[in-house]
Amino acid sequence: MSAVATAHPAPAMPRLALGRTGTAVALLLPIALINAIGFVLPVLNLLRMSFNEALAGGGVREAFILSNWTGLFGDSFYLELIVNSVSVSLGITFLTLVVSYPIALYLHRSSGRWRTFLTVLVISPLLTSAVVRTYGWIALLADQGPIVSAIAALGITPPRLMFNTTGVVIGLTEILMPYMILSLLAGFGRLDPRVEEAAMTLGAPPAKTFWRVILPLTLPGIALGCLLCFVLAVSSFITPKLLGGGRVFLLATEIYDQAIVTLNWPLAATLSILVLVIFGAALAVYARVLRVIE
Repeated sequence: MSAVATAHPAPAMPRLALGRTGTAVALLLPIALINAIGFVLPVLNLLRMSFNEALAGGGVREAFILSNWTGLFGDSFYLELIVNSVSVSLGITFLTLVVSYPIALYLHRSSGRWRTFLTVLVISPLLTSAVVRTYGWIALLADQGPIVSAIAALGITPPRLMFNTTGVVIGLTEILMPYMILSLLAGFGRLDPRVEEAAMTLGAPPAKTFWRVILPLTLPGIALGCLLCFVLAVSSFITPKLLGGGRVFLLATEIYDQAIVTLNWPLAATLSILVLVIFGAALAVYARVLRVIE
């Protein structure tokens, strides 16, 4: 009688049942830790520093005082600085939208190699440093530059385009155009050509088709582009510093002056937190606009 060996299957390894919640936590934990270390902790440090006391010679005394905040909102210079920074940034955002919208709409309707070529042209400025592009605008907007010389050749007294708000607005508008165009293209997904054709078939003229059909469908892209350009304009430092020539005072340039020149780190931290508050307000307005248009 032969013995028959019975083969027992090897026990299966237990699977770790994370579930949807556990999977989401496992996937989000690394980026949450990175944000906590690289963003939340530095912001909290800035917030704490804004309540310290600045000493002569650049020293900082650990304290908990409100003089930095009360002085910020009680000084007419800083109130004007805040209003000027927000208004200039809003103006730059509006001009960037006006200049970029036709380009983005034409690019959206293009196809084939022509669309690829135009896309490369739009993205190519992003491959160059903002410092290099700003120096290029310095050469163009200088008193003896080609733009001023061309205006003077027409018999018109040329305006001063350097070391003032005008130069800053021109430079930042061109620098932010690629961001606006890409944001608009991302929001043009709802724009269906058949809807435009239907409006024209019903007798709507091109202007009415644009205001009643095209513009409402592209509002999400407009909102996204305006948010991005406003945030970048408020926080821009290099272009206002170089094209403004130290005569245009914005929040970013004032933060640099207080931290590096005056060595008043508590006040610089206070201004930095204020910029973050402005960012939060812009995000709140963006979320409100999305709820309204959707």
